[in-house]
Amino acid sequence: MKNASKTSSTPKRGSAKSSPYHLTLYVAGHSPKSRLAMSNLQQLCDTHLSSKYTVEIVDLLQEPKRARLDQILAIPTLVKKLPPPLKKIIGDLSNVEKVLMGLDLIDESGEVLMSSSMKVSS
Repeated sequence: MKNASKTSSTPKRGSAKSSPYHLTLYVAGHSPKSRLAMSNLQQLCDTHLSSKYTVEIVDLLQEPKRARLDQILAIPTLVKKLPPPLKKIIGDLSNVEKVLMGLDLIDESGEVLMSSSMKVSS
């Protein structure tokens, strides 16, 4: 997530649960909440997904039509497109447990389903 201007993506190799995580974060420019969400997402991905993800940052100030096309009603919003099912998490992603549940990385009891220390066979 090096560049958050306009639409950018940071490809990461590998897979989690046999499918790579494809995440899209919708933000509004470089507002404090947008910057916090990007930072929190980077930390979460580095800690829990290792290199098994792709992140796309969509700046809705630069691409306002994407909000309607992708059905984004609030920002920041994180959308997990892969692996299914599609899920949306609204907010600055500071509630790590909520985000991990939304990404299906922990279950409702708090048991970790995937972490960077787990190896995925190729």
